[in-house]
Amino acid sequence: MTMKDAPGTQQQALAVAREELALLDQQAMELRATLTHLQAQVRHTQNHLRELDPANELLEANEALVMRLLHAQDEAASATRALNEIAQSIGIDELTNLPNRGQLLKRIEHTIAHAVRLGDGFAVLFLDLNNFKSINDNLGHRVGDAALKQVAQCLKASVRETDTVSRYGGDEFLVLLNNICSKADVITVVEKIIDALNVTRRIHEHPLSLKVSIGICRFPEDGENPQLLIDQADAAMYRAKRHGAGGFQFHDDPQHHDHDICGQPPRVLVVPAPHAQQQAHLDHLREANEQLVLAALGAQQLQSGAELALQQQQDLLAKVAHELRNPLTPLSMSADLLLRMKSDELPRIQAIIERQVKHMSRLVEDLLDVSRVNAGKLRLDRQPLDLADILQEALDTCRAEIDLRQQQMTVHIPQQPLALYGDSLRLAQIFCNLLGNAVKYTPREGQITLDVKVSAQWVQVTISDSGIGISPTMLPFIFEPYVQDAHAMSFDGNGLGIGLTVVRELVLAHDGEVTAHSDGLGLGSQFVIRLPLLPAP
Repeated sequence: MTMKDAPGTQQQALAVAREELALLDQQAMELRATLTHLQAQVRHTQNHLRELDPANELLEANEALVMRLLHAQDEAASATRALNEIAQSIGIDELTNLPNRGQLLKRIEHTIAHAVRLGDGFAVLFLDLNNFKSINDNLGHRVGDAALKQVAQCLKASVRETDTVSRYGGDEFLVLLNNICSKADVITVVEKIIDALNVTRRIHEHPLSLKVSIGICRFPEDGENPQLLIDQADAAMYRAKRHGAGGFQFHDDPQHHDHDICGQPPRVLVVPAPHAQQQAHLDHLREANEQLVLAALGAQQLQSGAELALQQQQDLLAKVAHELRNPLTPLSMSADLLLRMKSDELPRIQAIIERQVKHMSRLVEDLLDVSRVNAGKLRLDRQPLDLADILQEALDTCRAEIDLRQQQMTVHIPQQPLALYGDSLRLAQIFCNLLGNAVKYTPREGQITLDVKVSAQWVQVTISDSGIGISPTMLPFIFEPYVQDAHAMSFDGNGLGIGLTVVRELVLAHDGEVTAHSDGLGLGSQFVIRLPLLPAP
């Protein structure tokens, strides 16, 4: 029966389409209201921060200085809470762009589960920069912050992409070395780190070379939970520091039992003579005043940090608003066309609506997945499956876009079963995301390859393309949340920079590994995913 033979069918289709558009308009209004509320909160917080001025009149009398300090401490606590909430929400250290302490603990938990399952081992390095305080005191915090950024880049360049470098706090860093069991292998990495940091480099016109003390512990020999491993490595680091700058110690080094924990001679109590007591009291007051001034200045620095973090949050909200606003134009146009279109145009309008709704849903789902990961609420429905079926599903999903761009797709999948224990929906999400990126960032008539290799315990899936590539400066951070290469944004500005973060976390949740490779801009890119196979029956 044709549409002309059934006017009732036309009216029914129009009614359904109008209901769908009404629902979408309502959802769009709710999203706009939510964004407006969040932006209002940001403006309110910024206005509140502008009113703070904890550094005024710092050199007044002690009484006024103490009152100012109490006020500054309250404001510093508020600023610290705001800064911590934002830092925790994105899971990275604001200064170095490394994973923060919470993210590292999660990765150690994943690595422990992975190591227990495969009977493997790994190492945790606790690094402390020696005499770093003198850099801040003599050259200023601007140079100190730049030095910490250099250290972060140096550490990432010294380890493998599958390892994790994290800023633990201050001038302390943690390195998680995956799949390393022997001391000799660990020492090779440690010596590489020490040599790299010891190279003299100019930071804001100041030649600096850094010494580092490193404590090392290994799983499972030195502990079986994340915090214990970190504590053991921390204790080993202090033993290394007592032996001299630029050294390292293993937790199970038998020599450490021969050393005093404090490493210092006992103090001798000297009772001042009566005529010296007044001078000692004045010195104490002077020191107290200095500490008050430093504390108030520290509060001002925390306030500046909170303002910067809030600005980053506002930029993110603006980006989210822009991405969610993009589909509204074609949806509004479709609603207008529904009033004036002919019945044979219904399929085209329906396709527009479905495509834009799918785009909005994907953005929202990626945001929700990042929130679930940060809250530790990401759950998998794992069961035995064949990875070949998942890969075929991802290829089918991306096929229309590949054909539209006239790209050449080459696929190599073995005929044998690829038995995994995983969540089929999440695995499909991983490979759809990576294939979608390859399609999006590869020009028309470009080349895309999906290659699968199988070993005794692993299956390795490599997705490579001849696209725009990844810049060397961005490659180490490509999996971090909200990170986008400027070159990629100029090629295709859609997206929030969280798709690859979701990929990494989902792969880790499946006890797997994912790495990115690129020879540079215009030279294509390659993503390699390794997942554990089910043991043969």
